[in-house]
Amino acid sequence: MTEDQYTHGHHESVLRSHRWRTAENSAGFLLPELAAGARVLDVGCGPGTISADLARRVAPGLVIAIDIAEEVIENARSIHEDQGIENLRFSIDNVYDLSFKDQSFDVVYAHQVLQHLSDPVSALIEMRRVLVDGGLLAVRDADFGAFIWSPDDPRLDAWMDLYHRVTLANGAQADAGRLLPTWVRQAGFHDATVTSSNWTFHQADERAWWGGLWADRILHSDFAGQALAYGFIDEGGLASMSQAFRKWSINEDGVFVVLNVEVLARR
Repeated sequence: MTEDQYTHGHHESVLRSHRWRTAENSAGFLLPELAAGARVLDVGCGPGTISADLARRVAPGLVIAIDIAEEVIENARSIHEDQGIENLRFSIDNVYDLSFKDQSFDVVYAHQVLQHLSDPVSALIEMRRVLVDGGLLAVRDADFGAFIWSPDDPRLDAWMDLYHRVTLANGAQADAGRLLPTWVRQAGFHDATVTSSNWTFHQADERAWWGGLWADRILHSDFAGQALAYGFIDEGGLASMSQAFRKWSINEDGVFVVLNVEVLARR
C-alpha cells in the first residue's frame, strides 16, 4: 500500500465526504453481525467516524482503526480524543503487511478501500491472516460505472470517463464494487453473502453537499493534480466539469445515486 497512488488525496473536499460517513450509512450490512466484546479491525479508517460508531456497538470489545497516512491518523485522534471512547485505538499501518499477529480479530472491516489498491487480493489475504478461524470479513466499495444521475450533462459523462482513466493509470479499479465477490473468493474466504445499497442525493441540502464537494474535488484534490499530470485534461476542462456539478446541485429535479456492493465472508 505504501506504493499505491491514492486517487483522492486528503484535501478538505475529500475529508468532507469521509466525515459524513457513519456506521448506519456505511456499515449497515455489518451491524447485525456485531456482538459486544468483539475485536474489530477497521482498515483505511479515514477520520474515524465509522470506527467510533463500531466501538460503541462492540463495547467492551476493542476497535483498532488503521490508515497508512500519518496525517489521517493524527486527524482522527484529534477528532475523537475528547469523546471518551475508551475501546477505540488509532494506528498507522499497512494493509499489505499488517503489524498484528495471526488471528488477532473477530471482524475485519474495510470501507471504500479496495478500489484504491493496486493488489486488492493480496490485501484481503493479509486481512484473512489476522482473522480468527470463522472470523468475519466485511468489505464495501462503490462501483463508479454503476452510478446514475439526472439530468444528463455531457460534462458529467466526461468526468466519469476521466475518473476511470485516472484510477486506471494509478493501478486502481473504479468499478471495484462488482469485483468484490471475485476478490474475496480469490483471497480464500468462504460463505460469502453479497448485497448492495445506495447513497442517494436529491433533496436540496443533499444536492448542495454532494455537488459542492465534487465541484471542489475536481479543482483542488489530488485527483485534479493527477489528471493534469497524466495529460488527460487541462485546467479549463476541469473547470467545466466543476461547473457541471454546481449546475446539477441547484436543479430541483437533480438526483445522483451511488451504488455500493457489500460482501460478508468467513475465514
